[in-house]
Amino acid sequence: MASKENSIVSFFQWLTPRFHLLDDLDKPGTIESVQKGGELVGSNLWTLIFAIFIASIGLNVNSTAVIIGAMLISPLMGPIVGVGFAAATNDFDQLKRFLRTLSVATIVSIITSFVYFSLSPISEAQSELLARTTPTIYDALIALFGGATGIIANTRKEKGTAIAGVAIATALMPPLCTAGFGLSQGNLQYFFGAIYLYLINSIFIAIATFIFVRYMDFPKVDWGLYKEKETKVKLYLSIFAFIVIIPSVFTAYQIVRSSFYKGKAEEFIRKEIVTEGRRVLEKNIVYGTKPKVEITLLGSKIDPIQEEELKNKLKYYSMEGTELVLHQDLSTTGLDKLKFEILSEIYQNQMDMVKWNTEMIAKELKIFFPNLVSASFAKTKKFDMNENHYKDTNLFDSEWKKLPTKDEMEKLEAYIQLRSGETEIELITRLEANPKL
Repeated sequence: MASKENSIVSFFQWLTPRFHLLDDLDKPGTIESVQKGGELVGSNLWTLIFAIFIASIGLNVNSTAVIIGAMLISPLMGPIVGVGFAAATNDFDQLKRFLRTLSVATIVSIITSFVYFSLSPISEAQSELLARTTPTIYDALIALFGGATGIIANTRKEKGTAIAGVAIATALMPPLCTAGFGLSQGNLQYFFGAIYLYLINSIFIAIATFIFVRYMDFPKVDWGLYKEKETKVKLYLSIFAFIVIIPSVFTAYQIVRSSFYKGKAEEFIRKEIVTEGRRVLEKNIVYGTKPKVEITLLGSKIDPIQEEELKNKLKYYSMEGTELVLHQDLSTTGLDKLKFEILSEIYQNQMDMVKWNTEMIAKELKIFFPNLVSASFAKTKKFDMNENHYKDTNLFDSEWKKLPTKDEMEKLEAYIQLRSGETEIELITRLEANPKL
């Protein structure tokens, strides 16, 4: 027993030094670095303005590489780290100075991005912009761990490359640019969502800095009789952080719930809807107060009894209360719109239409198939979801007064192969949408 206890003690004695942060600590160098980072005048101010312009362009054209480049040259981390450092060392005067600097940097950044987006001809919100309008608890965690990495790297004698990585991970500039975009478009939802993300990042970088500066025991300013100020600063910082983080927790919870629901819906469609003779042309999964799964099907139809059974099976996929809508008669879904969606979303990359002698072929088809109302033929590309690649195919879409028999289908396919010179033909047949009386 004693031998086992000695082994555990030896293990911890071996392990503890590996987590030690005081061996390579450079306190004078760190204090000097933090003080310089809090200065936003001259070259630092111009660097911030140019970096904001670069980040705004990157967001505008949806270029991740450009956005990363802008974050690397941005001096925004300096005053935020300074706020956390000053609070940890009880330097109330420096805390006010860093807060003023941070406020100026924030205002200048928003004005710069507002000017750019007001002049830019591209006004559509790209995915990189939209990603900065819905902050979650995960953003707070990234900022917390990023801030911890930043202050640890900043206090070393050898700074290394971690600080550059922190500037990218914590993403301070894109939210400010998005806020400027929101103002330029009059979209307050974008503006406040982006400002909220910026606040989360800033606060939790400062908190991480505060924690590790206290842990590394940097010298504190003696407030003497004003000791209560230290308590107030820590209390205000804690309350502000708590208030800011509450909405992000709720947003993250909703995102997790939505992701879980959509995963279950995909599983339901894959296991219960898709069969050998049936495939999904289009699906719309909506999560919210009134969840809904809307599916457009091609192939063998689902009768009312089967549809009711499918609705009862929803509960086994944790989808209680979901409205299941099945579109099987293509004429009920808006034919023109559906044709466009089939060609653009499912079959994609439509190739040149085969040039037939339309009038002659129409006459021949009418003779051979009197119930045929209309038809179209196209060379297309179809994405095979099972094999995960595109296939060339020839699509013959036809509308009938009366659906053709199996024998008629074989004759139709043989006729199209002969007239088009193609061997692979996909036939789509459906009843006339609005039969004439």
